[in-house]
Amino acid sequence: MANKVIKVLGLSGEYRPTSKCGMLVNLALDIAKENGAEIHFWDLDVKPLPIVGEEGCWDNANVKEFQELATEMDAFLVASPEYHGTMSGAMKNTFDWLYAKHVSGKVFGLMSTLGGVTNSNTLNHMRIMLRWIHGWPVPEQLAIGNVKEAFDEEGQLLDPKIVERLHSVVLSTLENSKKLS
Repeated sequence: MANKVIKVLGLSGEYRPTSKCGMLVNLALDIAKENGAEIHFWDLDVKPLPIVGEEGCWDNANVKEFQELATEMDAFLVASPEYHGTMSGAMKNTFDWLYAKHVSGKVFGLMSTLGGVTNSNTLNHMRIMLRWIHGWPVPEQLAIGNVKEAFDEEGQLLDPKIVERLHSVVLSTLENSKKLS
């Protein structure tokens, strides 16, 4: 199992890969790829997931594809903006489509972005939610405050300490996924 290629799915709690969370997830996926992982990004803008409970949602083609893809993955790199002290509605709805049969025993690297000062509310809420679907969040995590100033024009993180923390989250996710495989 030591040479197994880890399959990683990136999930953003914002629409568009060009959003701050989308950029963060894609930076994390780039690091995972550099370390031998097979990477995938679920783009809610291209393949939206309906609100759980909407009429016809249980037969939605995007939901079926998303759940099948999640089942095939070994690990997840996830970022949500913090809105009113918790994860975004888009992030929560994305997680609402995942059940233990899709992610039980799989590893999650958690990240968040905030417009103001850094805190861990969103990260803590995601950890609680993952416990219910039997996911394994790694101890390392990343919260980026004042996110509007965190990226340069090319979408790269400006602060080397944040880049170092991002690497730590990704590498821990990959290492722990190998351990649990």
